[in-house]
Amino acid sequence: MFIAENWNDYEVIDTSRGEKLERWGSYLLVRPDPQVIWDTQKKHPGWQKRNGHYHRSAKGGGEWEFFDLPRQWQISYPRLGLTFNLKPFSFKHTGLFPEQAANWDWFSERIRSAGRPVKVLNLFAYTGGATLAAAAAGASVTHVDASKGMVAWAKENARSSGLEEAPIRWLVDDCQKFVEREIRRGNHYDAVIMDPPSYGRGPKGEIWKIEDAIHPLVKLCAKLLSAQPLFFLINSYTTGLQPAVLAYLLGSELGGQGGSVDAQEVGLPVSESGLVLPCGASGRWER
Repeated sequence: MFIAENWNDYEVIDTSRGEKLERWGSYLLVRPDPQVIWDTQKKHPGWQKRNGHYHRSAKGGGEWEFFDLPRQWQISYPRLGLTFNLKPFSFKHTGLFPEQAANWDWFSERIRSAGRPVKVLNLFAYTGGATLAAAAAGASVTHVDASKGMVAWAKENARSSGLEEAPIRWLVDDCQKFVEREIRRGNHYDAVIMDPPSYGRGPKGEIWKIEDAIHPLVKLCAKLLSAQPLFFLINSYTTGLQPAVLAYLLGSELGGQGGSVDAQEVGLPVSESGLVLPCGASGRWER
């Protein structure tokens, strides 16, 4: 398992009865997690002293209940010099997936040790965690997300991380259409990161289902790789795509490039129990 174990400002404290108790800087949040199917005692006092609690609705979705929680606050990842702005919003999210720090550490080392300029394409780039990690390591990054609001949030994180002048190209665009245009333009990248949603809708109501759309998109992105590609990273938050599936997908499309593939679950350590909470899967190809 790829484990994000280098956080100071974030911690999964405890897990029980479909929920996890987390520390985000100075604040405690309780959020639902479908992987937490066990029914252990909630002994930690943080369960009662939470600053925010997201309650699932029987009809789908849910809503936040707040207890002295600011509308926005920051946490840092000093290992890479990054600072993120957090704000609880719809469907339990805070604007950051802390388990992805395991991948940030991995590809940052590849970028720093490349010994040459590195161009990275980050698709479904959300609030910019991977973008900023790559830029901090010295890469030029093209950041693509279909949500104008998410791109604005990512720029805010860049400013907070001191990376407002970094060579980042910010684009609000449909990821697949952007890739198709880049192929026609003859542009190339040394590395590709993609963090696609399990399910979503495009601006014109187009349906995105990861199990149907991911393989065609990987095929297209393989055409964008430079003559000396560095790495290709795919994240999956759905239980439908297991690590073995990601490994085969990358191996079948990038095997001709040489290199190696490693795909595993991604996880966060849990302080109270010592277990590691699974948070999806990642597939990594590197030359």
